[in-house]
Amino acid sequence: MITIISGTNRPNSNTLKIAKYYQRSLLTRGTETALFSLEDLPDRIIKTDLYGKRSEAFKPIQAMITKTEKFLFIIPEYNGSFPGVLKTFIDACDFPDSFYNKKACLVGLSSGKYGNIRGIDHFAGICSYLHLNVMPLRLHISSIRLEMNDSHDLFKEDTLKYTAEQMDQFIAF
Repeated sequence: MITIISGTNRPNSNTLKIAKYYQRSLLTRGTETALFSLEDLPDRIIKTDLYGKRSEAFKPIQAMITKTEKFLFIIPEYNGSFPGVLKTFIDACDFPDSFYNKKACLVGLSSGKYGNIRGIDHFAGICSYLHLNVMPLRLHISSIRLEMNDSHDLFKEDTLKYTAEQMDQFIAF
């Protein structure tokens, strides 16, 4: 099973729009996915699901993560890195069972011109520690607001080319 993680809890985020774009695009390739937005994390995750604790609200999330064989992380740039809520989510998941020896694909987004290169590098370091095998082709989509049309689809020729290549490689990975 592939699970797409929308790596922010910001409401109405471009990250979730791109995660849904990837989900639709993978479906056209015959690959069904689950989509999990960090908006759907329990509000009290810091109190209820860290340091060995597990809430009823997190149990179905943990079950989904445990079943997942491949993760596609869509990660926005926050303060030169990735959102803290993404790290909190990773910390709340069972270790090492959640991610150990599974596969991941990384997509960075930013409103600026670097597409979250630094944040994706930071996150890849965490993946390495977790023994989560990251596919070498990582995308960095900059100026995200200019990359989407009114339907929240990517439309620029070069971005379409590279996202298609990344999806095809991830299916085969």
